[in-house]
Amino acid sequence: MLKILYHESLGGWQRPEIVPFENIVLHPAAKVLHYATELFEGMKAYRGVDGKIRIFRPDMNMERMNRSALRAGLPTFDGEQLIKCLCRLISIDQEWVPHSESSSLYIRPTLIGIDPSLGVAACGSAMLYTILCPVGSYFSGTGENPVSLLADPRFIRAWPGGCGDKKMGSNYAPTIQVQQEAQGRGLQQVLWLYGEENLITEVGTMNIFMVFINDRGEKELVTPPLDGLILPGITRASILHLSREWNEFPVSERRISMAEVINLLGQNRLLELFGAGTACVVSPVASIMYNGENLQIPTVKQEYPLYARLRKTLTDIQYGYVPHPWAVPIDP
Repeated sequence: MLKILYHESLGGWQRPEIVPFENIVLHPAAKVLHYATELFEGMKAYRGVDGKIRIFRPDMNMERMNRSALRAGLPTFDGEQLIKCLCRLISIDQEWVPHSESSSLYIRPTLIGIDPSLGVAACGSAMLYTILCPVGSYFSGTGENPVSLLADPRFIRAWPGGCGDKKMGSNYAPTIQVQQEAQGRGLQQVLWLYGEENLITEVGTMNIFMVFINDRGEKELVTPPLDGLILPGITRASILHLSREWNEFPVSERRISMAEVINLLGQNRLLELFGAGTACVVSPVASIMYNGENLQIPTVKQEYPLYARLRKTLTDIQYGYVPHPWAVPIDP
């Protein structure tokens, strides 16, 4: 694991260390334990078809992590230097990167406040550490396994002026009970809604996309905007970039309400809904339970679904089938 301590009284960030995986010792009054002064990132390392190990767009993770640090009263850092530390860590533990295209090495950079004193204030001491873990494919077997969703307006994940667009642990604990409720109804994930219009924001811990036939009769891709309610996902940004680069259909970022989803579904103009994130890359949606009605989404019934094309394009980049600047190689 990688460990880097920060002490304002000692001039800031201390020398990075890569040490054997170990438990962390914290003072019982450490700020992370009392005020949730904590944030993290989710990244992956992929072993390509050429044997090289690559990480995907790490600069974007560093930018997002620093934005989260600012909001949490934690110290910011030099993203380029942390990427170098992460690359060294992965190089040392490179045999933990699976020799498989259905697996990868999960990377969890974490920043916590460790001041040994009670009191709600910015952190003068912090620890930035990174642990690694091999993970299998999000999809089991060879099937798609599209997800079923619970959309319940009673539960809200984020709100304007809040920190729903930051990757903080405090955003995730309050979602667990709602996830359990969804599972209790035989559903797999939660579709998070906001406001009187029941705006779609995120699906589980993923960004969400919709493919539909617009009023001009064109196929269009749309996703909610970065208005503070959703996390600025790296996979989300990559999907938007690729789709605009292809220039084959309109791509928009705007608000999407449940009323619009139901209207499009009733007119047979809703083609696909899918989630996007580091864990799954792209995950198709099969159904939404909303106000007692089970809405069937025809995502996997499309002949040439966009979600499948996007997923293949992204994984081809990640596993080295296609040379691309987004895939940063790790020196052995």
